[in-house]
Amino acid sequence: MRGEPGCPKCGGRVRAPGLFADSWQCDTHGTVHPMQPVIPPSVEALGVVVNRARVPVWMPWPLPVGWLYTGVAYAGDDRSGGRATAVACSGPGPLGGSGELLLVAEELGVGLGARYAGIDGPDPGPHIRVDRPPHAKLLAAGRPTPLWHVPDVPPDRAVFAGEALGLWLWAIVWPEQTGLLMYDELVLTDLRDAGAEVDLLPCGALSPRLLS
Repeated sequence: MRGEPGCPKCGGRVRAPGLFADSWQCDTHGTVHPMQPVIPPSVEALGVVVNRARVPVWMPWPLPVGWLYTGVAYAGDDRSGGRATAVACSGPGPLGGSGELLLVAEELGVGLGARYAGIDGPDPGPHIRVDRPPHAKLLAAGRPTPLWHVPDVPPDRAVFAGEALGLWLWAIVWPEQTGLLMYDELVLTDLRDAGAEVDLLPCGALSPRLLS
């Protein structure tokens, strides 16, 4: 499952810092924070990302009934730390069947959320109308957090975006009707501030969405 770092914006190959550049480089997108290889979900793997992250590692907490943690990914390196994180969960959908939720926190310009959302990036700002009422609200680290529906995404998903703790927050759900989950005022916890209860996190199989 281990592989090479890739571009967070396109998944393409990146070049490590060297004699001619002191940062990771993508032939298409230039300087990037490299996305590290995705590994199977476990509490230990999650702990590695949490310890390296310089942005929140958002998790619905408590998880909705029947839902499981299904993987984590991040963009950054040992020098810069994690500048974007993506946490995947899956479980029963609001209208039956199974649903998946991907929560992305990232700094301006990283582009990981836009990649998973299936839109041109790197940030949601040009795609959402924050001058209009939000489409959903949740609690992130105890703070009321509005999210706006992102239009023109692939038809198999629904995408919401906003800002939490001064950083972009994306919520991407599959299939589209699972977006109803976002109207239930989810409570998100930044796992960097979580306690020992994370050790009891129920884990499922690795989400293929993280690999897409």
